[in-house]
Formats: sequence, structure tokens, C-alpha cells
Amino acid sequence: MSRRKTERLLNLVICLLATRRPLSAEQIRQAVPGYDRDGDEAFQRMFERDKNELREIGIPIDVVRDPWEDEPGYRIERESYELPEITLEPDEAAVLGLAAQVWQRASLAEAASGALLKLRAGGVATDRPVGASMGGVMGGGALELRVDTRDPAFPALWDAVRDRRVVRFDYRSAGSESVRARTVEPWGVVSRNGRWYVAGFDRDRQAPRVFRLSRVTGQVTVMGRPGAVEVPEGVDLRGMVGFPDDSTDERVAVVRVRQGACEGLRQLAVAVRAGDGGWDEADLPFTDPERLAGWMASLGADVEVVEPPDAREAVIRRLKGAMA
Repeated sequence: MSRRKTERLLNLVICLLATRRPLSAEQIRQAVPGYDRDGDEAFQRMFERDKNELREIGIPIDVVRDPWEDEPGYRIERESYELPEITLEPDEAAVLGLAAQVWQRASLAEAASGALLKLRAGGVATDRPVGASMGGVMGGGALELRVDTRDPAFPALWDAVRDRRVVRFDYRSAGSESVRARTVEPWGVVSRNGRWYVAGFDRDRQAPRVFRLSRVTGQVTVMGRPGAVEVPEGVDLRGMVGFPDDSTDERVAVVRVRQGACEGLRQLAVAVRAGDGGWDEADLPFTDPERLAGWMASLGADVEVVEPPDAREAVIRRLKGAMA
């Protein structure tokens, strides 16, 4: 199945789960990305195929006929869709937990968030606010509508670990603005306290080292042939990730937000104040300026970080890097 089709089906499921009332085919066409650019006949054929495919994999799409409406409505009843409680063994739960962490950074998560945002923008009331999790996926777990890992280096380093290939990247050390090139034999990508790290052998320092992905700047260059990296037997990757500078103290950033935009950010803010000139002001909790900068930079001209200075400078650095 193509990526485009997968995203469209996911968007359709979220749309029909989130709505409080049945939606007509035309409302679905306007709300779900992937439909709105097609002609009438093409849309009807695609919509019928998508409904059949979802029903074939066990997703119940109800057809509701209102005597006061000309067209039927569609929705997915949450009670019919949700799975019963599932008990997992510890090793099974660990594997699913790792898969969920990795999925959070996938583009499908962003597509899911976009589906709900577009649904609400079209005037369709939803059961849950954008940014909240939706139950019913894998034993009542959460389908997270956020991209928790926005580190640009993640895909390349993940692939390098899988293929056992040497990488080279520019890295900014903690508490320093200096950037140095590092050549690393990656052993694994590890998550700790919501941050991602790559652990491996630093050829420049001739010693094992750990690098936080949010401090990798620019592109990651893959070097050498696949299979060239040998992971030492018995290496404890999680044990390697334990730097004293990894403070998890939460701070608050003051962010200007364009009115009518960034609904997900508003949901996560601890306070939002009405402003003037078309802007509001939000207090947004964060722990890592670089992770916050990655998120803010992705929102483009709809946000502006006012303070603290290190967070604001991190956003400016990201934007300048994108321009370069």
C-alpha cells in the first residue's frame, strides 16, 4: 500500500472516530486530506474503495440514514472500534512500547494531527481536543497525535544503526556554541526521559561516547559499506546514556501565537492570553531548548518564541540552518 493511501485511510478513520455526528460524503471529502483535489466521480470511486478496505480489516463504518437529509451519513462508533482489554507479558509490552516510541516520530502521526485540525477548521465538532490521545488502538492504548521526536538526525542514524554503517556529523556540545565534526560507529539509538541519543564508538576520541540527537547540526553523512560496524558483545546502551547535564527541570517558554492557528500548541500550553495585532501569548512548558526549537521552527510564521533567550536563539539557529 502506498504511503499516500495509508495516510488517507488513517485520516478517514480518525475523522469518523472523532466526529460527534454522522458526516456526509461531501463533508468527509472536505475534511480528509487526499480527497479534496479529486473530481466528483473519482472521489466517489475512491471513497467506496476506502470504505470497503477498512471494513475488510475489521473497522466498522456505520451508515446512518436521516429522514431529513438527502444523503446518508457515516461514522465509526467508538464502542464497536475499541479493542477489549489485552494482557501482555513483560517482554511483549517492552517491544510494543519501543514500537510506539518510534512511531511517534513518523509522518503518519503528523498526518493524524492534521486530519483533526482540518476537521475542526471545517466546523465539525470532535469528541476530543486536538493533541489529546484517542483510545482504542492496541488494547485501549493511545494513538498519539503528536510527533514526539522531531530531531532531523533521527532517520539517518536509525538507518545507520540498522545497516551497521559509520556516520559523520557536526555536533554541538552541552553548554557550548562550538560545533565539531564527529565520526562515529553507531551501536544503537536510545530514548531516555523523552530525549533520543545515539551511542557508539567515537573515532575522533577513540572511546565510546553518547550524542544527543537534538545537538546534531546539519546533515548526517553515511560512510563505508554496510556491516562495517561491530557492536561489542554485552554492551549496555541504556547504561551509557546517563550524563549529569541531562537536567529534566521543566521551564516555561513565552511564545507568541497567531490567532486561529496552532491548536495543538494551545492545548499543551499551561496558559494562553489574548493579545493584540492578531497574536496571542502562550506559556509553554519545556525541558530541552533544542527540542522546543525543532517544534517551533516547524510551525513557521505562526509562532515566535519571546523567552527564555536560549530557546529563542535555538529557534533562530534552526531557521538559519534551514535557509542555508
